[in-house]
Amino acid sequence: MSGGIDSTVAAILLKEQGYELVGCTFRTFDSIRESCLAKEKGCCSIDSIMEAKHMAQELGFEHHILDFRDTFRECVIHNFIEEYTHGRTPNPCVLCNSHIKWGKLLDMADELGCDMIATGHYARIAEENGHYFLRQAVDTRKDQTYFLWMLTEENLRRTLFPLGGLTKPEVREIARAHGFLKLSEKAESQEICFVPDNDYRRFLRDEGVTVPKGEYVNAGGQVLGEHEGYPFYTIGQRKGLGIALGKPQFVTKIDASANRITLGDHDDLLTTEVSATQPRLIDINRLKNNPHVVARVRYRSQAVPATIDLNNYPTLHLHFDQAVWGITPGQSLVMYQDDLLVGGALLQ
Repeated sequence: MSGGIDSTVAAILLKEQGYELVGCTFRTFDSIRESCLAKEKGCCSIDSIMEAKHMAQELGFEHHILDFRDTFRECVIHNFIEEYTHGRTPNPCVLCNSHIKWGKLLDMADELGCDMIATGHYARIAEENGHYFLRQAVDTRKDQTYFLWMLTEENLRRTLFPLGGLTKPEVREIARAHGFLKLSEKAESQEICFVPDNDYRRFLRDEGVTVPKGEYVNAGGQVLGEHEGYPFYTIGQRKGLGIALGKPQFVTKIDASANRITLGDHDDLLTTEVSATQPRLIDINRLKNNPHVVARVRYRSQAVPATIDLNNYPTLHLHFDQAVWGITPGQSLVMYQDDLLVGGALLQ
């Protein structure tokens, strides 16, 4: 329970369905920055933790605050920093879901004698041919399966997603109908929970990441200017480059070893071929028999038809039917057949 509307409504629905509930809220990262408390957003906020406890009390079930700060730092934050210092762009929510929410939490569920875990994610679960798959939510605008691709079948067997068949307006109406008017109108957080001001560059500097200034170059290697250090940039970035070249320019390549960033035009970031590693495929034989998928390379990107090549597995190669933009090493490649999530991997 985050203290927000989604996890609270999930609890309301489960209670109405007759489940015996135990609420849990994580302490993952503590921030003393004013932005965290002022915006009333972010899992780091003590206010959010106490709101979750209050919601559990209102609904009449026990609540535990679980201190996962050490594990979260070791797993999620360390990876976040390491990826940027290697010139990649991490997706910490994917790692947190796999290692914390469906790792540590399942361990705690066993200790508490709970059979299942439930969250407020917008996703569904489907069983097909003996396999458990993530299935996209009814509300495709809110669907969060992209962030859940690392979950295993064993994770899915023990998971409930009460909101998967609802739209966000329906969830808000349920909250209002149960007397949680303020909660139903609460704005949603879009930030990384441990970067509540949405300034990951500030976060990296606070964590001791120091890199000297380096060169901006074009595709031909001509020096264009100076940047603040490669970890503070990401593929596809256009704003905040601190350089004027008379036309929009984008980060097209990050060379960490040389502290060099290549700038180019929008179309320089278009490609039809991608590679990805560290795959999680629910049923590899399904993909061998039918290699046609639709795939996303970013959460908000359009899903594009593609053909998967497993000849060099565990490295995946995908050929897209049309060009996709902004392939970013470290981000997730997530693949679907119809509305079933059939696999994911990390882009190279």
